[in-house]
Amino acid sequence: MPNAPETSLVGEEYEVEVGPVAHGGHCIARTDGGRVLFVRHALPGEKVVARVTEGEQDSRFLRADAVTVLDASKDRVEAPCPFSGPGKCGGCDWQHAKPGAQRRFKGEVIAEQLQRLAGLTPEEAGWDGTVMPAPGDKVPAGEVPAWRTRVQYAIDAEGRAGLRKHRSHEVQPVDHCMIAAPGVTELGIEKQDWPQMASVEAIAATGSHDRQVVLTPRPGGRLPLVELDKPVSVLRVEERDGSVHRVHGRAFVRERADDRTYRVGMGGFWQVHPQAADLLVQAVMQGLLPRKGDMALDLYCGVGLFAGAIADRVGEKGAVLGIESGKRAVEDARHNLQHFDRVRIEQGKVESALPRTGITDVDIIVLDPPRAGAGKQTVRHLAGLGARRIAYVACDPAALARDLAYFRESGYRPRTLRAFDLFPMTHHVECVAILEPAEKGR
Repeated sequence: MPNAPETSLVGEEYEVEVGPVAHGGHCIARTDGGRVLFVRHALPGEKVVARVTEGEQDSRFLRADAVTVLDASKDRVEAPCPFSGPGKCGGCDWQHAKPGAQRRFKGEVIAEQLQRLAGLTPEEAGWDGTVMPAPGDKVPAGEVPAWRTRVQYAIDAEGRAGLRKHRSHEVQPVDHCMIAAPGVTELGIEKQDWPQMASVEAIAATGSHDRQVVLTPRPGGRLPLVELDKPVSVLRVEERDGSVHRVHGRAFVRERADDRTYRVGMGGFWQVHPQAADLLVQAVMQGLLPRKGDMALDLYCGVGLFAGAIADRVGEKGAVLGIESGKRAVEDARHNLQHFDRVRIEQGKVESALPRTGITDVDIIVLDPPRAGAGKQTVRHLAGLGARRIAYVACDPAALARDLAYFRESGYRPRTLRAFDLFPMTHHVECVAILEPAEKGR
């Protein structure tokens, strides 16, 4: 191993019994000496040979790959993707597990995080313990749903498109990503050479035939002439400040959810799974039950997905305030919701923009924070606004559990929790928690 420090254990192998799944796409095992291993490409209950990929003599834990399976789980399948496995692409975590087992593992992780970080059992969280697949994603073991409508390809030194290896900048070239949606695959990104590029993001809108590529050149790199297999708009990420500029075609794609079309500009955020936006809107609306005349908050509102759904339901006497930090997303949200007289979108970070509004009471709240969660300060502020219901959309169960603990300290408890497998083959999972004042009976 080149330049490995003398204390490094990288490359060492241990025969271990694999324990439970942990947050992050790996399982926990222990060496005979009691050292904790986080093992990828293993399944609970298996006996494997684990090869260390990260860690030193004095590390609290080691990271490892299962390189030989000595006793396989009944949940194991041959990974359908040739680029999945130890030392290969890091994009998927569970290609080697049956689809039903993947959802069960995600449910176990959610339950563990709720218990450890929030002190909640599934029953106390209002959750039945299941992780629901998206419509159309139920595939037989050994097959892979093609769901990812946005794929960021890393480009290696030879100009080949690929995906990064786990916890590495190294690129695994690929000729086909199996989880990429058909609209991404048909662009043919992997067939092209991309000299002088650092990355190429491919976007295939679900609500239209819009296709987009976002090019990030290497320092000093010049844009190639983009000739792909389908009509596509081209954007460029500027080296000096990371801003995105239109090179050719539309600066946005058109997405659709809840019977409404949304403009998403310059590579901006939209749910990656083609069913996700509709599923999440439905879950949030069923949980919040907006009423005519309600005053609502949509925090971390992006291009206005939830704000639009709420505005439709609270009517002309209701009002919605959205807060979003991204300048382009705010422009898109204002465009998307311009025909609602009583919708306002403010730009800023939620923790600073919300206090500036002077709002002291609201009826309902939806928040969809980034992976790190909302945090104690924001949760306390929200709990002081007296909402009868709060919908929390979370892409990270650990952040959700931490924030649920803060909500409990501030007088709110979960009424229901639902979990959706909107990232098949990966460890990611989406949750929607509906909160209400703790003194209110169920």
